[in-house]
Amino acid sequence: MTKVNKAWLHSHINDPYVKLANKEGYRARAAYKLKEIDETLGLIKPGYLVVDLGCTPGAWSQYLRRRLSPDGAAAGELNGTIIGLDILPMEPIEGVHFIQGDFRELEVLQQLEQKLAGRKADLVVSDMAPNLSGIASADAARIEHLIELAIDFSQNHMKPQGALVAKVFHGGSYNDVLNAFKSAFTVVKTLKPKSSRDRSSETFLIGMGLRS
Repeated sequence: MTKVNKAWLHSHINDPYVKLANKEGYRARAAYKLKEIDETLGLIKPGYLVVDLGCTPGAWSQYLRRRLSPDGAAAGELNGTIIGLDILPMEPIEGVHFIQGDFRELEVLQQLEQKLAGRKADLVVSDMAPNLSGIASADAARIEHLIELAIDFSQNHMKPQGALVAKVFHGGSYNDVLNAFKSAFTVVKTLKPKSSRDRSSETFLIGMGLRS
């Protein structure tokens, strides 16, 4: 194992959010990012229909599931609907409707529309991130493309008063991404949760209320 790997592993094992995720049964520490965003802005309410884009390994869907459970449980009764999509497989989560595939493909979109059953989402969350190549301009374009997809998805499948939470990265495309959010939503907020690592350039944009 290289020194870099050892250092990363050491910091990962000793990371308080990794420890907390293990203790509380979350599949990844990412759950606490959505938790903080939700607690700050009050985004998730009983009865909501939530779509989780790029949901694998499932930590955000797990958090949503607990939030929509009348007693905060990881199983049992659920007051709301959660639909997760990812091109990668995901281990099942009780009460979460999972679709494996690319939502840009007609067949996958049709599966989603069946699950929506004529309803529109109250909230869309996207923890999607591209595979980064290390080439800044190419990575910026990939990040921007995923954000455009999430916004476009929200404009087509979300209630006018709904909200979109999306992961973005500070860098070449950040201003373009921020402007895309401002063009699509009436209110835009930026939040870097405490559980987001200091050295990470990630932050989250929250768009509320679609512009007509």
